[in-house]
Amino acid sequence: MATLREDAVAGLVLGVQSVPDGLATGLLAGVNPLSGLYAYLVGTFTGALVTSSSFMAIQGTGAMAMIVADVPAVHTATDAERALFTLSVLTGLIMLAAGLLRLGWVLRFVSNAVMVGFINAVGVNIVLGQLANFTGYNAEGANRVVRALNTFLNPGELHPQTLVIGIATIGLILLFERTRIGALGLVVAVVITSAGALLLGWQVAMLNDLGVVASTLPRPTAPLLGLVRVLLLPAASLAFVGLVQGASISANFPNPDGTYGDASRDFIGQGAANVAAGVLQGMPVGGSVSASALNKAAGALAAVAPDRGRRDGRRGRHLRHGRRLPRDARPRRPLMLIGFRTVKPADLQSVWRTGTVQKVVLVVTFTLTMTIPLQYAVLVGVGVSVILYVVRQSNKITIMRWELDAEGQVIETAPPATLEADDVVVLQPYGSLFFAAAPVFETLLPAVTDASRNSVVVVRLRGRTDLGTTFMDVLLRYAQSLAAAGSKLVVVSTNERIDEQLGVTGITAVIGPDNVYAGDARVGAAVRRAYDDALAWVAANRDRGGSGPA
Repeated sequence: MATLREDAVAGLVLGVQSVPDGLATGLLAGVNPLSGLYAYLVGTFTGALVTSSSFMAIQGTGAMAMIVADVPAVHTATDAERALFTLSVLTGLIMLAAGLLRLGWVLRFVSNAVMVGFINAVGVNIVLGQLANFTGYNAEGANRVVRALNTFLNPGELHPQTLVIGIATIGLILLFERTRIGALGLVVAVVITSAGALLLGWQVAMLNDLGVVASTLPRPTAPLLGLVRVLLLPAASLAFVGLVQGASISANFPNPDGTYGDASRDFIGQGAANVAAGVLQGMPVGGSVSASALNKAAGALAAVAPDRGRRDGRRGRHLRHGRRLPRDARPRRPLMLIGFRTVKPADLQSVWRTGTVQKVVLVVTFTLTMTIPLQYAVLVGVGVSVILYVVRQSNKITIMRWELDAEGQVIETAPPATLEADDVVVLQPYGSLFFAAAPVFETLLPAVTDASRNSVVVVRLRGRTDLGTTFMDVLLRYAQSLAAAGSKLVVVSTNERIDEQLGVTGITAVIGPDNVYAGDARVGAAVRRAYDDALAWVAANRDRGGSGPA
């Protein structure tokens, strides 16, 4: 009760602003605008009961609406409205699964270049997609870019009255945002221009023309199970976009007690909101950054239960450093303003200056988002992120040579390009050693030649937990080449799993169990033993004039 007044004011501001906002989101998606309004009504309420982020507003978002607009089934199916509701339920189930499996960490693998390219292309798509409503001219073309060109090439086909109303509405919103009216400027601007159109008797499109007749509350509707297969892919795309947007809120809007929300718990909240929205005739929803910012800016002070966010505050802080909040978190309506304010030239410039790989990823993601249906562009972007991650990790591997002096000090130097005779080389790899990095690791090992006799290569794997068969194959080939030259490989490890992998891949059989050193809590002790034993082995074989057993 202590925060009732502040929360009531924030709720009033967000509620009033959300009515035209919800209708606009439905319009943006190309569906009955009432589905956008119902999504706000049901999604916000349901999400508030479950999410761990106190200020998170779960509503329709521009990016998700654009994906819905590119899903054929929700526009052409025999029962298109139920297809839309089925899409919402499927999206919610995927989000619920992600939350219950605690997959919040997966978002760390999404490249910033991919998200910047996707979100900025969505902004451009929104602007181009609304040209028909903004100008009153329904251009023809295969995609939004072609239709936009058609519009600009036919200025005589534009509807002057519709164009004036659109420009006036945007101008008034921008003006009122800078006054004490603030967030309610959208509502005031829409009322003024709508009243003006009626007084002037102008013939412009009305919401009633689109089937908006809200006479009752939404009734429960069963999903169409026969469309699950068709809608599964776009539902996965919607879930991904919604969860990424929600993670920005979880990581950047601390709760009143100073803790950060748990991303996985918020996944569950968004999933529940989508299922409820779908059952009650709403379109897909997700965490809205702009609405959440408005919620907080309007003075919301909702108390948070001790277990909401505090339990996973560390996770929130970790995510907070990994994902930035969009610079412009103000309410972004009407539709043309959504597009303009979604485009961030500064973010594009920042990514462009980062490097060649980032440029390529940005251009590919942006181009695909502009030219193919968004549900496919999203998944391609995810694939690009994964590929980029693999490429980066595989190129981060380095190897340093450890030289151990008599005082126990370790001196790091570059490893020799070729292994010389009667030498002991201790190698310490740094970076990822997963399968894609294995070929890079192999090229960095000292080359073994016919002259590389009576030498020992010690590979220190302390801290590694699971290297996989690809990396083990590299070690096996290297061990065999050393044995063929009369030298040997020694492995130092502190992990039982690594020792097991050495055995099952045949490495232990090649080098012998005595050449696998198990480490302990004393850092460097095992590698010191291996180093001293290797020196003794080299000296003994040199004195005998032989190579000794491998």
